[in-house]
Amino acid sequence: KCRTGPLDIVFVIDSSRSVRPFEFETMRRFMMDIISNLDVGANATRVGVIQYSSQVQNIFSLKTFFTRADMERAINSIIPLAQGTMTGLAIQYAMNVAFSTQEGARPLHKRIPRIAIIVTDGRPQDRVTEVATQARNAGIEIYAVGIQRADMSSLRAMASPPLEEHVFLVESFELIQQFAKQFQDKLCGVDMCVEREHGCQHSCVSTPGSFYCECNPGYRLNVDGKTCSPIDACADGRHGCQHHCVSVRGSYSCRCRPGYYLSHNKRSCTMIDYCSFGNHSCQHECVSIPNGHYCRCHSGFTLQPDGKSCRATDLCNGVDHGCEFKCVSTEGSYHCMCPEGQQLQADGKTCSKCGAGHVDLVMVIDGSKSVRPQNFELVKQFVNRIVDLLEVSPHGTRVGLVQYSSRVRTEFPLNKYHSADEIKKAVMDVEYMEKGTMTGLALKHMVEHSFSELEGARPLSHNIPRIGLVFTDGRSQDDISEWARRAKESGIVMFAVGVGKAVEEELRAIASEPVEQHFSYSADFTTMTHLVENFSLNICPEEGKGETEIRSPCECEALVQFQTNTVAILQSLTEKNILWDDAWASRSLAQMTARLEELEKQIAKKK
Repeated sequence: KCRTGPLDIVFVIDSSRSVRPFEFETMRRFMMDIISNLDVGANATRVGVIQYSSQVQNIFSLKTFFTRADMERAINSIIPLAQGTMTGLAIQYAMNVAFSTQEGARPLHKRIPRIAIIVTDGRPQDRVTEVATQARNAGIEIYAVGIQRADMSSLRAMASPPLEEHVFLVESFELIQQFAKQFQDKLCGVDMCVEREHGCQHSCVSTPGSFYCECNPGYRLNVDGKTCSPIDACADGRHGCQHHCVSVRGSYSCRCRPGYYLSHNKRSCTMIDYCSFGNHSCQHECVSIPNGHYCRCHSGFTLQPDGKSCRATDLCNGVDHGCEFKCVSTEGSYHCMCPEGQQLQADGKTCSKCGAGHVDLVMVIDGSKSVRPQNFELVKQFVNRIVDLLEVSPHGTRVGLVQYSSRVRTEFPLNKYHSADEIKKAVMDVEYMEKGTMTGLALKHMVEHSFSELEGARPLSHNIPRIGLVFTDGRSQDDISEWARRAKESGIVMFAVGVGKAVEEELRAIASEPVEQHFSYSADFTTMTHLVENFSLNICPEEGKGETEIRSPCECEALVQFQTNTVAILQSLTEKNILWDDAWASRSLAQMTARLEELEKQIAKKK
């Protein structure tokens, strides 16, 4: 059998009146002998048959039959036309119809050889040279077989080069069956994939006199025509996967990030509701997060160290009370208070603002693994408490937010949002980063990017104070001293807020002078909201003359009020164990009191 690979073969048979009935029978056997040695099938060699005289008749097309038995039955049922000899018309039909993809021919890019076998016994009654040239140019290889009275010049005009391999003349119809074996050898030739070093990476396909390389499914042939590369079905961006696209041998599948499962549409992802498993043991509420869950207590309760049970607590610490200055707990309730000289607003939470307190404030928050998801939510509430203190507007105070762990990410720059509500919503949408604690890298990012005019910082010539607030819960994994110094040298007023295992030495290195006024500490996340009250006293712009600088919530005349409020807050912080130890608290209180006494003397002299 012919094993050189798939072919598309169309027999073009002369059934003019000059072909007598017994002679036509030998042509039937000629076709069946050749077909019997072909490996026929939908994915192998396909065969079609047309007969012609003064007209052309399609017996069966390339897509009609895929077994030799069906083809032989159709060939045996042919009734000769017995008219003229319009060979050119038959070639035209083969080119335009028989070898069309609609009739079963494989597309040209698949490189399946298209072969026309023309069998005739006479001289054509129409022109064949021009139409045969068109057929050859269209990729059809033509074998011309002449019998008995056939015109050799016409055969040579129709056949493909080299003519000695494509033109055959048989002396009589009786000899055509003997010729079939010889023609079979010409048609199949040698298996070029066996005889030559083809170099194909996957598979070699032999064709008469040549070969070509093919790739396995899921791969494409490279420009060298031999090697193959995997088809990346994800590369065109049309996969529609919400999280990840995974290319697999010319196809793809969608996968979700840890903590999510693939939806029924096989593209979108849904977060796994770990609380629905029913084994969380939370006393009050269970909150699902990617890769797990955490327990949350109702308003007025505190989560215990076991992470599951809740206990009633000071409402000011247990709820988001929203007090701008100070929250005062009462039995089963609480109320807000303002500093002396400021009025509580109609919302019962905010106080009269410091109208001239316009600053560019960038908060740098620790998103390392040690913070943990539930505490990170408290950090975001802490940030929003600070935002509540500010007059946010394009021409007033601008706020930016940076999160860091092993890397640094700008959550939003100074020029992104223009109202407190927008900022607070963006803060609550921030996703927890986890991993390491590269505080030095975060300080570098803040200095080089966050306070650039490109990200919304106003020019230094405008004299708008630049304030950096760094929040951390542990020791930095890189050096902070260099970029802490550069930050302060570039005119940024630095505040440092530490929680839990934060290192006092690092906090002091970050904070601006006087250090005691620019850093704070809380023993744990649940009590750190009190730090907002301490921070609010130091955030208004500086006013001063000579060597004395007076920091006031609103006006220089509020010095006495400032002293009273500061001492009260320091005492409150000490009572709630926010300061590290009694010795440190006493030292801080003494330094603050001495500073305030000095300022009182300066004002007394001016009066």
